[in-house]
Amino acid sequence: MCASGKYNSRGPALIPRMKIKHRIYYITLFSVVLLGLVATGMFQFWPHSIESTADWTLDKRSIHDAPLIRLPVSSPIPERGDLSCRMHTCFDVYRCGYNPKNRIKVYIYPLQRFADELGVPISSTGLSREYNDLLSAISDSDFYTDDVTRACLFIPSIDVLNQNSLRIRETAQALAMLPRWDKGMNHLLFNMLPGGPPDYNTALDVPRDRALLAGGGFSTWTYRQGYDISIPVYSPLSADVELPERQPGPRRYFILSSQTAIHREYRAELERLKEENGEALLLLDKCSNLSQGAASARKRCYKGQVYDYPQILQESSFCVVLRGARLGQATLSDVLQAGCVPVILADSYILPFSEVLDWKRASVVIPEEKLSEMYTILKSIPHRQVEEMQRQARWFWDAYFSSMKAVGLTTLQIINDRIYPYAARTYEQWNNPPVVKWSSVNSPLFLPLIPPRAPGFTAVVLTYDRVESLFRVITEISKVPSLAKLLVVWNNQNKSPPEESLWPKVSVPLKVVRTKENKLSNRFFPYDEIETEAVLAIDDDIIMLTSDELQFGYEVWREFPDRLVGYPGRLHLWDHEMGKWKYESEWTNEVSMVLTGAAFYHKYFNYLYTYKMPGDIKNWVDAHMNCEDIAMNFLVANITGKAPIKVTPRKKFKCPECTAIDGLSLDQTHMVERSECINKFASVFGTMPLKVVEHRADPVLYKDDFPEKLKSFPNIGSL
Repeated sequence: MCASGKYNSRGPALIPRMKIKHRIYYITLFSVVLLGLVATGMFQFWPHSIESTADWTLDKRSIHDAPLIRLPVSSPIPERGDLSCRMHTCFDVYRCGYNPKNRIKVYIYPLQRFADELGVPISSTGLSREYNDLLSAISDSDFYTDDVTRACLFIPSIDVLNQNSLRIRETAQALAMLPRWDKGMNHLLFNMLPGGPPDYNTALDVPRDRALLAGGGFSTWTYRQGYDISIPVYSPLSADVELPERQPGPRRYFILSSQTAIHREYRAELERLKEENGEALLLLDKCSNLSQGAASARKRCYKGQVYDYPQILQESSFCVVLRGARLGQATLSDVLQAGCVPVILADSYILPFSEVLDWKRASVVIPEEKLSEMYTILKSIPHRQVEEMQRQARWFWDAYFSSMKAVGLTTLQIINDRIYPYAARTYEQWNNPPVVKWSSVNSPLFLPLIPPRAPGFTAVVLTYDRVESLFRVITEISKVPSLAKLLVVWNNQNKSPPEESLWPKVSVPLKVVRTKENKLSNRFFPYDEIETEAVLAIDDDIIMLTSDELQFGYEVWREFPDRLVGYPGRLHLWDHEMGKWKYESEWTNEVSMVLTGAAFYHKYFNYLYTYKMPGDIKNWVDAHMNCEDIAMNFLVANITGKAPIKVTPRKKFKCPECTAIDGLSLDQTHMVERSECINKFASVFGTMPLKVVEHRADPVLYKDDFPEKLKSFPNIGSL
């Protein structure tokens, strides 16, 4: 009883104490969780600072809704601008860092209105439509980031495109107030109309410390080479007028001048040229009989006759672009859109995007002092070159001038290329129209490693009408382990290829491409179907090469992807008696060419052959139906400075079943024409690029007394 009473007296006393402890613990835990949720909610919905991570977009707020920032009179003013700035001195590239996409990240400051202490805005126009379009394009691009901590480049939402609308001092103070300004480091400003009367400085007058400037009127005195970016002066007509692309060729006028308010001395000189050359030159000016306004800006006049502008620009081969009060002129954009070749007379002017664009391909630059000689200079340009320049001019406009988006993203791409030079766009990518798809091919001249074996090669078979022989070639090539695809170039326009059911059954894709004209150069066209780096060019009568010989040739090419690697070897010799080069096909210890009737090469050379072959070599080849293989040897040797590589000892490549009518190489005049080709090509290249060598590549165990099963390539022909 006593023990039981003691237990009962402790039990009821202990249990309530334990409940109180647990209750306090759970209440405390619940309170902590609740406070965490409240804090999280407050963080999510509490107004952020100016460096908010909210996306920049004018769709969410207008300039009228943007917060107003008043600038005290005593606000600091940036330095005028350091003319010695370069990317390695005034730009912190380490902020950009490494990223797998090799792309800079751009942050746009949130939209704000700036005014002085009295409430007068720093700009008379606020945010222009052009700057709105520019910032919107950047915010929609892959360059944009809404995380200020990840940004490599900062763009203010302060519009300084047109200096005429700015209050210089107050604008500079607004820039200095930006949270990340840091003396302008890694900041980019866009300006198209710099300076003002009476001096019209060629760079923005707003003090800007070390900020990069994308300017539309740079001269050689104000442009910081490799730091600033010269951009075009955007033409408002780009958004209002659509000019359909016109085919290159001769036009109604040879030279046209459409600018108004040009210097009276230049006007007098143009009028003198007009008197000398009559209807070949059309000299337009402002229309005096029209009321001022938007409509008059779209008109030009000559002796009372009214012309629509810029449509009239399409009626001339060359269009004059003279300096005005400013070096940069919106006329340049209008001229390019019209496909008219701009004739630029503006000494010291830094042409737009000249860091990457080759303006020699799209324009003629003439010193101002030679304005009187303009007609003679332009007449000396060949018609074919004029057509190429017209085509290039229009493409420059489409790619880089046509919109504020094009201007802005081109500017960012140039800066991106500076920061990641190893991933920069090539000259061809910047300057070649998209018909040349350089993005699909890399140059073999700078491959860090040998190409991998896995992708294999694409066999390109040129054929005309030898179907039986073609099928035998396809059957033999299909046995090669590294073959990835077969591409048959059907060069006969008068006859259709065989039906699909008649073709040999092969284990790789087989594609037939029908050409529009019977040209030997068709074998070197960069067809989209060629997806591998390695190409085997082979004729439809080369039926004697074994699968081992072809596989070995591919392995050799992988070691030397910048060479022509082939089987039939040839030689060029100097004929002292005749004083010219001679083509030689006799068996010798030397070779300087391998024929592309059976040869491996990198598909990059298809692009060079099709789009970069010097002079009229391509036309010569197509007209003579001969020497396309010699032309390719010249091209590769000239680019690389290296000799081709002959593989395997086989020397006989004649089709045993082909007749003299079938084969071009069996024609009696063949050797004479081949010699003529060598001399013709050497003349066009201005040198003899072919290199003579005395070696060939054979498998290591080719002649060794080993069991055949130990040899990787046992089936190698001896002759």
